[in-house]
Amino acid sequence: MARLLILFALVLTPAQALDPGEALADAALETRARALSQELRCMVCQNQSIDDSDAPLAKDLRQFVRARLLAGDSDAAIRAAVVERYGEFALFRPPVAPHTLALWAMPLLILLFGVVMAWRLVGKSARQNTSTPLQ
Repeated sequence: MARLLILFALVLTPAQALDPGEALADAALETRARALSQELRCMVCQNQSIDDSDAPLAKDLRQFVRARLLAGDSDAAIRAAVVERYGEFALFRPPVAPHTLALWAMPLLILLFGVVMAWRLVGKSARQNTSTPLQ
């Protein structure tokens, strides 16, 4: 059983595309680089972060992030530089703005629609059960 759990843990753990030579010597900067890399979308794969992608563009972006960190840039400045280069699509969590409001509101609207539909179905079922006479 323990072997099976270990196997599942290894299979389900996301692959890290980071080459050992890319890692920064400063542990704090490397932690920031990894966090930023998880927030940025690979423009080739589009469903993976640059931290998880093996695409050459993702490697270039990882190196760009690390170079900017070494230059002393803040996380916000690095995100802004990536957005300037590739647009807001490069961010997994785009900022809340008028043009992204539908993106942020859609999950809430879908949930609200589901609650209303469930309420209507339960109400309809309750009305049908009370209106039918018992035999």
